[in-house]
Amino acid sequence: MANETHYQILEIAETASQADIKKAYRRLAKQFHPDSQTEASDHNRIARLNEAYEVLGDPEHRTRYDQQRHGYYPEKSAAETAAERTQRAADMQAHYRRQREATQATEEQLEQWLRKVYGPVDRLVGKILSPLKGEIRALSADPFDDELMEGFQSYLEQCRAWLEQAQDKFRSMPNPSTAAGVAANLYHCLNQLEDGIEEMERFTFSYEESYLHTGHELFRISTQLRREARAAIKEVA
Repeated sequence: MANETHYQILEIAETASQADIKKAYRRLAKQFHPDSQTEASDHNRIARLNEAYEVLGDPEHRTRYDQQRHGYYPEKSAAETAAERTQRAADMQAHYRRQREATQATEEQLEQWLRKVYGPVDRLVGKILSPLKGEIRALSADPFDDELMEGFQSYLEQCRAWLEQAQDKFRSMPNPSTAAGVAANLYHCLNQLEDGIEEMERFTFSYEESYLHTGHELFRISTQLRREARAAIKEVA
């Protein structure tokens, strides 16, 4: 039956000794064991017997079982209650302290990355992008003029040097997770600049204007990515 107690399953009184419990279990297990080859063999009955004996066969488990059945739970002493309250308070304080320290560490990591990586990279990108319109305007007067072309080539060489510095700065420190969006925009911005410089360098050798136009467009994309990185900074800083 579903409401049978462990005592009823073992067919013993609640006052039975541990020896009586063991003896009753042995007798019933032998009687109902599936291998006994008797009509009384019963898998379900054996399972209930095992469960009952697991509880009643251990004095501590039996005591807790009896207390639960009778709705009795031993009261804790005032000292035990106070100690538990103190421990809970200490655990909460430790939890908040760890959270605060983690937040501070994240903020410090972000501040350091912005100062040592983002700031320098952004300034170098600005040095590359800002002169482009003026350089192209000057060259457009006569692309076949050696002096004008040399000036444009010098600009591209300087762009290459600034780009390498920016790439080194970008790789010098991993970005914090909170700045992942900023770092992604910055990474793509540098890649577009590199491709743009290469396109415009091809123009200086071939005089094929499509290279110049492609390079100009890649620089325009870099400018937009730089803006998006700056916008993302406002979300995390």
